[in-house]
Amino acid sequence: MVLEDPILKLIASTLLGAVIGWERFVDHKPAGLRTHTLVCLGSTAFMVAAERFLSAGGYANVDPTRVMQGVITGVGFLGAGSIIQAGGSVRGLTTAATVWLVAAIGVAVGAGDMGIALSLTGMAIVVLRGFRWIEEAWRRHHPRPPHDRTDVENEDSA
Repeated sequence: MVLEDPILKLIASTLLGAVIGWERFVDHKPAGLRTHTLVCLGSTAFMVAAERFLSAGGYANVDPTRVMQGVITGVGFLGAGSIIQAGGSVRGLTTAATVWLVAAIGVAVGAGDMGIALSLTGMAIVVLRGFRWIEEAWRRHHPRPPHDRTDVENEDSA
């Protein structure tokens, strides 16, 4: 499904970013509803602005993937700010990944590819919610991760 209207692209981007942002907000994550919505909207806005600028100026041979590259780099920097290392543990990696993913959703919407944008949003919710269930089920049956077990080496040598 191709979306052409720039205003509809911005509205769709706002809604899709809010879906991911709401999931993060409900879990009290540092980057939640507003952050994810704005990153998605901003990514779409850059794509729409570039498309309009290029078409209005008659720039048919300019590569729009350069805009995508700029969005990816900028959002990567933003996501890196959410990663914290403290006392041997790293926190914020999933938040950084979701910020980066909503930028990809925004780029897809900005490019007019609603099929990809909707698919990405759905897959993200499956990963964020469904995979959490899998992880929790695993931890119930395996209370300690294998790398924390000191008896693993002893079992192999016995």
